[in-house]
Amino acid sequence: MNTIKLTMAIVATAALVACGKTEAPVAAPAAPVALPELKVAIDPTYEPFTFKTADGKPTGFDVDIAEALCAEIKRQCVYVEQVWDSMIPGLQAKKYDVIISSMSITDERKKVVDFTDKYYNTPSRIVVKADTAFTDLASLKGKKIGVLKGSTQEKYAMGELKGVGVKVVPYEAQDQVYLDIKSGRLDGTVADSVEVNGGFLSKPEGAGYGFVGPVLADTKYFGYGAGVALRQGETQLKDELNAAIKAIRTNGTYDTISKKYFSFDVYGE
Repeated sequence: MNTIKLTMAIVATAALVACGKTEAPVAAPAAPVALPELKVAIDPTYEPFTFKTADGKPTGFDVDIAEALCAEIKRQCVYVEQVWDSMIPGLQAKKYDVIISSMSITDERKKVVDFTDKYYNTPSRIVVKADTAFTDLASLKGKKIGVLKGSTQEKYAMGELKGVGVKVVPYEAQDQVYLDIKSGRLDGTVADSVEVNGGFLSKPEGAGYGFVGPVLADTKYFGYGAGVALRQGETQLKDELNAAIKAIRTNGTYDTISKKYFSFDVYGE
């Protein structure tokens, strides 16, 4: 009996094969190819350019621009947080590949790192209490002004304000400056005009403070706009990023990102 059943099973199988009923094995879908990483240094204390969401995720104009550039050059952005005054040493030490964190292109920095073309350009301003009797820089004598350590604003404050009797106090992060203004330990700051508006003046703690003096845009201190910083000699990466900046400016991506954060042309002149 068992022999008969086995024979019948073999015959049935043969019949199915003859009728083309066997199913070819289905190939497993190919795993997606991982994009090569681009390690991007950021200082996430610079709202609205670079900051963190409530759950700790990097966000802001710089981050969105970085993502758009990575998409163009087929790389995956991986963010590395770095305090500002250690940004360039970290780049030189190959802790990351680029800096995309509102770093101004200045002649001094170009001696040690390379830059892409700019991706935005905004001026800086002095911020103190709105009722400050301001006539010229000398009228700020005796004030304590906080600045981001290693920034173009620190260079300006040391070059123009310290000499007229202003006490310039460097900080590791710009948000720490705002905390000390709020607590009364500082009288004001020199900061990017857009950042200080988004990070301080537009918030409750910025009530009673405002801009004084002229718009600050002297290239001697503030350079030629913000660019992507990278190590000197990395010509291929620089060319790819420059092409990517041009592409997002042309295809509408840049405008979409800009309008998410600003009501004006942040690209500047």
